[in-house]
Amino acid sequence: IVSSTGSAGTIACGDFLKQQFPGSKIVASEALQCPTLLNNGFGDHRIEGIGDKHVPWVHNIKNTDMVVAIDDNAPMNIMRLFNDEIGQEFLVNQGVEESMVHQLRLLGISGIANVLTAVKFAKYYEMTEDDVVLTVATDSMDMYGSRVEEMDAAHGALSMLDAAGIYQRYIMGTTIDHVQELGYYDRKRIHNLKYYTWVEQQGKTYDEIQAQWYDDSYWTSIHGKADEIDRLIMAFNERVQGG
Repeated sequence: IVSSTGSAGTIACGDFLKQQFPGSKIVASEALQCPTLLNNGFGDHRIEGIGDKHVPWVHNIKNTDMVVAIDDNAPMNIMRLFNDEIGQEFLVNQGVEESMVHQLRLLGISGIANVLTAVKFAKYYEMTEDDVVLTVATDSMDMYGSRVEEMDAAHGALSMLDAAGIYQRYIMGTTIDHVQELGYYDRKRIHNLKYYTWVEQQGKTYDEIQAQWYDDSYWTSIHGKADEIDRLIMAFNERVQGG
């Protein structure tokens, strides 16, 4: 499973998949401009809708196998390619089925970043048609129409040459840079970053953060409370909507 972290709810499905398929891997994605997981970094980026500058409390880092950072220029330009008539025409000319081109317009910025992460992951492990890589289209393009307009204003109307450049550089040119397989102490380094946000600032305890790492039942006990958590979420949503 390949996913940006956000609040770490989506990537948590990887824990379940690993229980069913022990050989599977969990891949966390983030922006290269804010590589918190990759190298304790920070900064601003344009991949809207993903987490940054901290490690989510509910992210099971010990079960995470790889971190991938995506240059935000890639999803921003690919978003433009997918949502411009010239870009769509170019893709059809490249042999992409027209029905697929229309579907690509649904992907938001973080969804595109997830797809690029999946490509990096597949290339890193030299995967073939016999392998399965799962990712999630985490957002809708409905949220980002203004971003396409901003790029048109900044760079001018998209030309066929521009479309070819975006396609070759950001899609076909995807490489395995900014990828890290996580060993035991790589994972522990990332896990330890939780301390400053959650223990120092948000009232979590030393015992809790230690339990996340050392208590094998910590995460599975949470999974067993799924129905209870769902009821609490529904109750919260009803209160908000009612207010």
